[in-house]
Amino acid sequence: MSGLHLIFRIRSVCAALLLLATAASGHAAPGRVTARPSAQSPVWTGRTPPQNIQFQSLPLERSRQNHLLLRARINGKPALLGIDSGAPVSAIAINRVKHFGLTDVGATSELPRRLRINGGYNSVAIAQSLQLGALDLVDEPMVAIDLGGSSRAAKLMNEQAIDGIIGADILFPTEAVLDCRKQILTLKVDPDVRGRAPGTDYSGFTKVPMYLSAGYNLYVDSGVNGTRARLMVDSGAFSTLLHRRFVRQMKIAVRDTALTSAGVNIKRRGVQLATISRLSIGGVELRKREVGVIDLEGLIRSELLNAKPPVVGLLGSEILQRYNGIIDFGTKTLYLKH
Repeated sequence: MSGLHLIFRIRSVCAALLLLATAASGHAAPGRVTARPSAQSPVWTGRTPPQNIQFQSLPLERSRQNHLLLRARINGKPALLGIDSGAPVSAIAINRVKHFGLTDVGATSELPRRLRINGGYNSVAIAQSLQLGALDLVDEPMVAIDLGGSSRAAKLMNEQAIDGIIGADILFPTEAVLDCRKQILTLKVDPDVRGRAPGTDYSGFTKVPMYLSAGYNLYVDSGVNGTRARLMVDSGAFSTLLHRRFVRQMKIAVRDTALTSAGVNIKRRGVQLATISRLSIGGVELRKREVGVIDLEGLIRSELLNAKPPVVGLLGSEILQRYNGIIDFGTKTLYLKH
């Protein structure tokens, strides 16, 4: 019995597949993962799922880097994968490709053999089997990236390094529901089943619509001290981050830190902190929220940074956890509760 066969047709990616904040002292702060393709969204076809299984709920772990992690299997071998709503493509650590036995994209395949990421090129590898609980994804493409920064941070924190990332190319077709507080990922196993995943109680939550961009990212309407804006919903971001230029334009005071950040094919950048008097996410009002401030040029497309309203940052995992965030990829809805 087999599960879903996902195919993405992506020629370039303009983003960082890993942004890791590191203190000057050598201690690591939490990392994040994002990616954005430039063109079409994934196309997928399903085959017969395991008998009588329509949906499944999988337990997640939270790392000291503030990542939500899933125990999976790649080509039959145990793997630890980060769950990242901000990554349109799933990824594998480049130093784990050989360990898991991933293969190159075939010469006759319609899939790209490489993706352009922030001016550099990264190879695409094929996992013959990516098993998420009862769901077995066949011939799953994964971009091979350098996760060395995340691995070094994990070593400093005495925890297991991640082997790769589960991105939107899997979360959307399976109509995933990600409960960031309860740390549960619910996936649709049978693609022919209609309706929402059972078992999630939304009573008392505020419903916030999410908007899907051409780059296959999710955004929510927000406000920063009364100014309309949008934020990317990014469960892979260790913290909520705002674009430095926007913060400067808003004349919001910042505080320097010893933290720097780096991404795939992106030079290291400094991280500051700011306290936002009023931060709104849909109809949810947050007061005096501390956020990170960083240069997001190249990590968020310039046309989105300059849009009306502009995308001004990333809605990260600390707010998603604190306010009981539930990300419903099937309905493109974010649920929050005080």
